[in-house]
Amino acid sequence: MSHVFPRHCKHTVPTAVSGEGCYLTDSDGKRYFDGSGGAAVSCLGHGDTEVTEAIKTQLDRLAFAHTSFLTSEPAEELADLLIEHAPDGIEKVYFVSGGSEATEAAIKLARQYHVERGAPQRRHLIARKQSYHGNTIGALSAGGNAWRREQFAPLLIDVSHIAPCYEYALRGAAESSETYALRAAQELEDEILRLGSDTVMAFMAEPVVGATLGAVPAAEGYFKRIREICDQYGVLLILDEVMCGMGRTGHLFACDADGVTPDILCIAKGLGAGYQPIGAMLCNGEIYDTIANGSGFFQHGHTYLGHPVATAAGLAVVKAILDRDLLPRVRDMGAKLQSALVDAFGQHPHIGDIRGRGLFIGLEIVADRESKAPFDPALSVAARLKKASFAEGLICYPMSGTRDGKLGDHILLAPPFILTEEQIPEIVRPLQAALAQAL
Repeated sequence: MSHVFPRHCKHTVPTAVSGEGCYLTDSDGKRYFDGSGGAAVSCLGHGDTEVTEAIKTQLDRLAFAHTSFLTSEPAEELADLLIEHAPDGIEKVYFVSGGSEATEAAIKLARQYHVERGAPQRRHLIARKQSYHGNTIGALSAGGNAWRREQFAPLLIDVSHIAPCYEYALRGAAESSETYALRAAQELEDEILRLGSDTVMAFMAEPVVGATLGAVPAAEGYFKRIREICDQYGVLLILDEVMCGMGRTGHLFACDADGVTPDILCIAKGLGAGYQPIGAMLCNGEIYDTIANGSGFFQHGHTYLGHPVATAAGLAVVKAILDRDLLPRVRDMGAKLQSALVDAFGQHPHIGDIRGRGLFIGLEIVADRESKAPFDPALSVAARLKKASFAEGLICYPMSGTRDGKLGDHILLAPPFILTEEQIPEIVRPLQAALAQAL
């Protein structure tokens, strides 16, 4: 009997023993195509020797130095590289160990910024329904997924949630995409005014919503209007790119596609590509200067901030993405994968929508294509799809609760950036077989 506390106590999973490129192999010798990169993590695939050599070299030089005493060369180099390519105005990087730590730090930094600039009444955070920002208490409070929040609700902090920008389900039949984008963004201004225009500290959102909605990008113009509203009312814009950032959508920073610059930006997953646990919170110069010229101390911290080995891995990963010219490849292969999915499932009676950006693609599963009605949650469609796909040798990311945390199902695909055109059938064919079995 294993002494590991698993994610699900009633499921026994195989033991992974090796990984190469887009494939993982278990202890029985079965090979799986990693069609979701775990959870949109393994952007470079498995066994990248440049990254593993960078980790080994750093371990030989320096494994750990606590950031209350010392900084390290890889942390400084990685911060420089990220800022070189970050949206204009983003100037500082705060390294953590994962996505939840990044979003938690962002919430606390937003609060401290307003306190130090003499606006302590700014205490409200607004986020969106059907979002996911992590599993720590603050991050879970910001997240808008009903199922994830339900049992922990008594512990959560008070966060307002507006509707997501979710065209497939929420745009009216007579609305244009542009009109819908403005209507969806208007909910933010309405909520700011309801709470009190000088009491809101920040708005947090994912540029492309990942796990909870299934690779849903905002309608064009949505985030530009959101940026205008935040500027008008002195509200910080926090963009959570933990899942959709670091090249996943074909841009190193996902917000570049929307033409907006946040005040605070969170990254993780693809930053370490699975080779080390690492995340980061980035912020603009004004926020940093307010803290630096005030208390001089961000009242937050973790033991493994700026870990030398983790940042060495992150540095090797970001260099690989840039030096190997993988961003254009993500856009190209993403278009080819999406085209193949449309060919295979575009007229499928139970696939209502195929969407996404780059190699971040979602397929929404419906009971009825015409009405967009979801399946009864009691049928556990997502769980059945996950099991059937895995049996077919495909690791993908089916999720339930797409519409409201309970209703709806989707499949999220996020294969490694090294995906080749010849490998696309290794995603499509198993999905076809899994859908036939599960539905």
